[in-house]
Amino acid sequence: MVTGPALEVRGLAKSFGAKVAVAGLDLVVPAGSFFGLVGPNGAGKTTSLKMMTGLLRPDTGSVHIGALDVWRAPVEAKSVIGVLPEDLALFERLTGTELLTYTGLLRRMDPDTISTRADELLDVLGLREAAGALVVDYSHGMRKKVALAAALLHGPRILFLDEPFEAIDPVSARTIRSVLERFTDGGHTVVFSSHVMELVERLCDRVAVMNLGRIVAEGPLDEIRQGRSLEDAFVDLVGAAETAGEQLGWLGSSSG
Repeated sequence: MVTGPALEVRGLAKSFGAKVAVAGLDLVVPAGSFFGLVGPNGAGKTTSLKMMTGLLRPDTGSVHIGALDVWRAPVEAKSVIGVLPEDLALFERLTGTELLTYTGLLRRMDPDTISTRADELLDVLGLREAAGALVVDYSHGMRKKVALAAALLHGPRILFLDEPFEAIDPVSARTIRSVLERFTDGGHTVVFSSHVMELVERLCDRVAVMNLGRIVAEGPLDEIRQGRSLEDAFVDLVGAAETAGEQLGWLGSSSG
């Protein structure tokens, strides 16, 4: 049973040469929440998620998963998290079943437990008929779902998902949403980044808006929206400029 925050980030920073990607990020995610991290391209979302999950070493700052320091106790911390990265790097010459089996064995799980959980995940995610097919032959949506299955196999306390619904068909998106809602209903935590504001509004109870490597707003969804759509609140918070009316006027004129 997790007491206190599921995730606590303090002073997290990362630069690539002269480019500051993340500038002193502070974030607290309550246990059992469905937390959305939104921001424009280049805001630092993916870099932040990589540092939170131990995939990229920060220049400064700390990350705690419960009481575990991700960078001082990386093995213990990674045993309680699941990760679905934006760029899927899967063992494509394995079948779906073999991929999950291999993932479980890497985590030193009991083979019988792996088999039972893999079968259940493949069923729930609609991959039963493709379980014996090579992952290289999977569609993009199927690859997302089998990667999610691999992230869930060991029963993590917290899931980190980077753009889990990008380029996903509606049927696959609904299946993934259902699984994630079941996960948080069990008291676990989801942290995910997305550009799809409608999905964030539908799924999340808390949101952080990120821009230029910093959190510019964070809190319960309704508090961030303040009676507006999340998209309108997002545009206001990141300072996006409206397209000037006189620009591109030729697009509305006939060339004939």
